[in-house]
Amino acid sequence: MKRILAFLLLCLPLHTVANTVPQLPVEAFASIPDVSYVQLSPDGKKLASVVRVEQTKLKGTVVSILDIDTGEKTYPLHTDNQKFVILSLQWANDNTLLIKAKFPANRYGTPTTETRLVKYDLTTKKTSSVLAPSVLERLNWIPQHQGQIIDLMPDDPDTILLSLDGMGEKVGQDSVLKVNLAQGRSSYIQNAKKNIISWITDRQHKVRISIYNDDTEFRIYEQPEQKSEARLLWTFKAFSEDIVWPLGFDADPNILFVRAYHKGFEAIFKVNLTDPKLTKELVYANEDTDVEGELLYSQLKQKVIGISEGDGEEYTFWDKEYAGLQNGLKAVLPDAHNYITQFSANERRYIVYSTSSTEPGTYYFGDRDAKALYPVANRYGQLTSDLLAQTQYLSYEARDKLKIDAYLTVPNGLEAKQLPTIIFPHGGPISYDSNDFDYWAQFFANRGYAVFRMNFRGSAGYGYEFMKAGLKNWGLEMQNDVEDGTRYLIDQGISDPKRICIVGASYGGYAALMGAAMAPDLYRCAVSVAGVTDVAYLVKSSRRSTNYEVVKEQVGSDFDALYDRSPISKASKITVPVLLLHGDKDRVVRVQHSREMYDELKSLKKPVEYIELENGDHHLSNNDHRLTTFKALDRFLADNLKTPL
Repeated sequence: MKRILAFLLLCLPLHTVANTVPQLPVEAFASIPDVSYVQLSPDGKKLASVVRVEQTKLKGTVVSILDIDTGEKTYPLHTDNQKFVILSLQWANDNTLLIKAKFPANRYGTPTTETRLVKYDLTTKKTSSVLAPSVLERLNWIPQHQGQIIDLMPDDPDTILLSLDGMGEKVGQDSVLKVNLAQGRSSYIQNAKKNIISWITDRQHKVRISIYNDDTEFRIYEQPEQKSEARLLWTFKAFSEDIVWPLGFDADPNILFVRAYHKGFEAIFKVNLTDPKLTKELVYANEDTDVEGELLYSQLKQKVIGISEGDGEEYTFWDKEYAGLQNGLKAVLPDAHNYITQFSANERRYIVYSTSSTEPGTYYFGDRDAKALYPVANRYGQLTSDLLAQTQYLSYEARDKLKIDAYLTVPNGLEAKQLPTIIFPHGGPISYDSNDFDYWAQFFANRGYAVFRMNFRGSAGYGYEFMKAGLKNWGLEMQNDVEDGTRYLIDQGISDPKRICIVGASYGGYAALMGAAMAPDLYRCAVSVAGVTDVAYLVKSSRRSTNYEVVKEQVGSDFDALYDRSPISKASKITVPVLLLHGDKDRVVRVQHSREMYDELKSLKKPVEYIELENGDHHLSNNDHRLTTFKALDRFLADNLKTPL
C-alpha cells in the first residue's frame, strides 16, 4: 500500500517577498489542477486520474492509471488542452476506462462544442473511439454530442447505454444506443422522438423517462416498458415554480425520485408511478436553501442511500451505515468537507475528496477492511492550508432591503480595515459562491487584496423568489446588488475607497464592466475575462440553439433594452483603466464581445488593454492561457491599486 504514495505530486519550493503576506508564484494558483477526476475501478484495485504535466516536450494533461497493488502506472492519453479537453473519466468495468472529451468546432457556420467518448482497454493497451466507424457510417449525420452515458450495466459490464443527439431535421431528438465495448457492436434500443432532449433509465436498465422541450415548455413522460406508448406525467415552463425534474429510480421500478419546490425551495421527493395522483412524498429538504445534489445509489444494497448535497456540508446519507462512515471521516479530517465520491463494487474501498476554503483539495483512498485512509493526490500541490487566507461569511442589505449573502477573504496577517479590495461577482449568473476553496480569491488575497464575493439576486440555491428576481434583470437590481456590496465594505471601513477594483469572468465580466460604467467613481479599475459586453448579441447568437426560447426567458427579448443595458453601449461613461481577456475559441461567450468592446473603448481613447488567447476556450482549460491571464491580472492590479509586486 505504500506504493500508493508515489502517486502524490511533489510540492515545489515557495519563496516570499518583502510584503505583509508571503507571495507564492503565480503558477501555484493559476495552473490547472495537478490532479483531477480521480476514479476507482469497480474491483478497487486501480486509480485513474487526469494529471497535469509541465515538461519541455510534453505539456498539458495526461490520463494516468495506477495499479494500487503493484505500483505500475500507465498513461494512455495526452492532450495539450487546445485540440481537446478531458471532461471526465469513468470505469465501465475493471478492464475498460471511458474518457469523455470536448473540442471546439463549427457546424453550418456556427461555433459549437463537440463531445466524444474514448475507451482504453487495459489488456490490449489500446485507445479507441467507443463508437466504431461502422456505427457512424449507418447514421445520416455525425452526432455533436457522443459522450452522454445514461447507464452502465453492472450485470453486463461490457455494455453501456449512450445517448446521441440528432442533427439536421432531427435537432432536439435524442436516441439511445446500446454499445458493446468489447466487440464494437451497437443497436438502437430507443429511437429518437421529436423534441425529446434526454432519457432516463430505471435500475433494471430500461429506458423509462423522457424529457420533452419545445420552446420554453417542458414535459416529463414515462413509458412503462421500453418503446411502449408514453404517458404524460408533468408539464411546466422554464423557470416556473411547478417544475418537477426527474432524478432517477430506486430499485423498485415504480419509485421515481424528483426535484420540485417545497415551501419555495427545491427539495427531493419520491413518487410512486402507479399512483394515479402522482403524489409527491417529501424525502429531503433544507430550511432556507435549495437542495441541488444528485441521487446516491448503492448497487450493493440495491437502494438509494442519499443525495450528493448537504446543507453547506458533505453529502447527505439517509442510510445509517454510510452516515457512520462519514462521521468517522469527520473525526479524522476535521475542519473540512469530506465527500465520499465513489465506492468499489463491494463497497470496501472508496475515494474521499477533502476540501475547505483553506484546503485546496486532497484525494484519499479508503480501505474499510484495513481501517486505513491514505492520501493519494493533492489537487494543488504548491498550496497548503497555512499559506491560504481565511474566508468569512457576511451579509448586507441591498438598497431595496433584500438580504444578500457574501464572502470576504482577508489576506493572512492583515486586519480587515482600509484594505485594497477586489470585488469579484460570480459568473452564471444562475450560480453561486460559497465558502469552498476558490483559487481566484486565494490568488488575490495572496497579493494583499481583500476579496468580496456576493450572491446577488438571481443566484442559485436561494429558492424560487430569489432566482426569479434575477430573470431579465441584467444591469438592473442585479447590478445594484454588486454596487451596494461595494458600498457596504466602504461603510464598514473594510475597504480603502481609493483602491477598489471590480473583476469578473463570464457574467462576472459583464458585471465588472457595467460597474465601471454605472459607478465610475466607485472603482479604480475593471477586469473582464470572457465577459459579455453586448447582451442583445448574446441572445441573438443563441438563435440556432435548441434553448433559444429559454435564453430569452432568462435574459430578455427586447433587444433595444438589452443593448442599452450592455457595457458596449455605455463605453463613453467608463473612465477607469480596463483589462479585457478572451479566448478566440470561446463557445460560451463569443470572442466578438471583447473584440468589439476593445474597439469601442479604443475609439473613445479610453485606457484599455486587450489580450486574446489563441485557441483559448471559455474556461481557461489550457495551462498557458491561465498563466497568461493571471500574470496580466497580477501586473494590472498592482499598477492600478498601488500594491507592490
